[in-house]
Amino acid sequence: MKTSEEETGMKKATAQDIRERLAALRDAMREEGVDYLIIPTADFHNSEYVADYFRERQYFSGFSGSAGTLVVSQNYAALWTDGRYWVQAENEMKDTGVVLMRQGAPEVMSILDFLVSNMIPGQTLGFDGRCIPYAKGKEYKDALKKKGIQIAAKKDIGDKAWKKRPSLPCHKLFLLGEEYCGESCTDKLTRLRAVMQKKGTQYYVTSKLDDICWLTNLRGRDVPENPVALCHMLVTMDTAHLFLQEKEWTDETLAYAQKSGINAHPYDEFGVFLKDYMFNGNVLMDPSEVSYRIYSIVKKNIKTTSFGIVNADSPVALMKAVKNETEQKNIRDIYLEDSAAVCRFIYWLTHEADIENITELDAAKYLDNLRSKINGYIELSFGTIAAYGTNAAMMHYDPAKQTPAKLERKGMLLVDSGGTYFRGTTDVTRTTALGPVTDDMKKSYTLTAAGNLGLENAVFIDGCCGRNLDILAREPLWKVGSDYKCGTGHGIGFVLNVHEGPHGIRWRFAGEAAETKIVPGMIVSDEPGVYKEGEYGIRIETILLCVPAFETADGTFYKFDPLTFVPLDRTLLDKRYLTDEQIREVNEYHALCRKKLLPFFTDQTMRSWLMEQTEEL
Repeated sequence: MKTSEEETGMKKATAQDIRERLAALRDAMREEGVDYLIIPTADFHNSEYVADYFRERQYFSGFSGSAGTLVVSQNYAALWTDGRYWVQAENEMKDTGVVLMRQGAPEVMSILDFLVSNMIPGQTLGFDGRCIPYAKGKEYKDALKKKGIQIAAKKDIGDKAWKKRPSLPCHKLFLLGEEYCGESCTDKLTRLRAVMQKKGTQYYVTSKLDDICWLTNLRGRDVPENPVALCHMLVTMDTAHLFLQEKEWTDETLAYAQKSGINAHPYDEFGVFLKDYMFNGNVLMDPSEVSYRIYSIVKKNIKTTSFGIVNADSPVALMKAVKNETEQKNIRDIYLEDSAAVCRFIYWLTHEADIENITELDAAKYLDNLRSKINGYIELSFGTIAAYGTNAAMMHYDPAKQTPAKLERKGMLLVDSGGTYFRGTTDVTRTTALGPVTDDMKKSYTLTAAGNLGLENAVFIDGCCGRNLDILAREPLWKVGSDYKCGTGHGIGFVLNVHEGPHGIRWRFAGEAAETKIVPGMIVSDEPGVYKEGEYGIRIETILLCVPAFETADGTFYKFDPLTFVPLDRTLLDKRYLTDEQIREVNEYHALCRKKLLPFFTDQTMRSWLMEQTEEL
């Protein structure tokens, strides 16, 4: 059962609330001898989205977005977040005393540079070592050690100042059968052990929730809208140890685990187990994902110089990114039904809804209800973003956390939404005109659509990664000096997290991120957009599946099959901004939408609407 925000202390805070909370936090810092404190958006598993228990950064800053890091000293507090959240963070942190650091902007220092510049010898930097990846924690430690600064990473200092903290989430597990996922847990463990052996390791330690759930074919409900359970795992060459809250097991899942060769242990005993474990071999870990605390325990417990830690990217991440034939079939099927639901929503929005008497949140709930009726529905894959007018300029605007705007028969509504079903996880964004729009809106929408289709129709040689492909989506916008401050695409899990790596599509090089090539079986989003603060926002997101294209003497080539079949808004498309080739791409995509979706519409009203929306330009 979900507890109300007011009961858990997670209700929307006033600026005065935040100032009082920061004062209490600074008192706790003084008691612990900590001069600067880092509070990330993280749980013990480096998850992107976290349960209320782990929303410490939100509690002390007031910023409710899903990405950001708070740094607090005795006389200063600053929050770093990327361009998706600048508008939202500025609004939510107004008058709190927390300074917004626009992460990625040329004039803004990184957190590490800020600490090096401001901390003085003899001071102490604190962070909860369970919530910082080892690679990041070591970076802080190594850089600050040169200035004579100590690290305190054994305590959650914020816990002392958090009133009415929510409880640790705990929900029953459920099993994802092989008719959905297509591969047994034992076969996945065999594949993992083959990678371990190839890397010369005998042990694999991970706390990555979606990796573990994929590996075991178990799913949970501990993170809102992410079907995962709080867990840790140690895999050896002949055993597997899963650490999970005991109340989460059911008779069925416990029997399944035992049959699959998995030993069950209490969740909170993972650290103690590792301290007492005899590592008679090399240990494989991903330092960018395993926490500072866990990595340090393992490192300390390898007591012979004959063995050590092998740092490597998670081998499971790449395995789960490439969907097998069963997963692909299920995904194709569920995206058709999901697309049909989105089409019904758009029809309701543009033809039936009493627009002047509904809000963004009302629109979101209507779509959520349509999804809930699809066979095999589990939950939303994230909170539906329904952003009207100027609100759409905030990339991850959440009407449930704001005072939702009333809709009008003018301008545009951006809706980014998705569902998790037993047959897959969906994600789709469409921007819809509710009435008269400006020529500038039409131009921005048309160029966004051109970029979306440019990437969708890509043909590329084996070896290409997302950085090679990103320009196909951005080029129409770049030609007019427009850009969006985020990546173009992300992977999507199978009945797992809606954001999944290791692959992605972005132009910016991130030194710590692997340049993972795009290969058949990978799913990626294609979501260019235009965001004009104070005016409007546009995003068009289609999900793509990489498939083989052809082979020539010059190499092996791949292409994308669209999984999303929701027509573009014809009233927003302006042929003046499209080439003949781009017009052809619009018409071909609409022909596909018509062919794929007509069987799902038995009522003449929806069939007629679909025929109109997919007419050739």
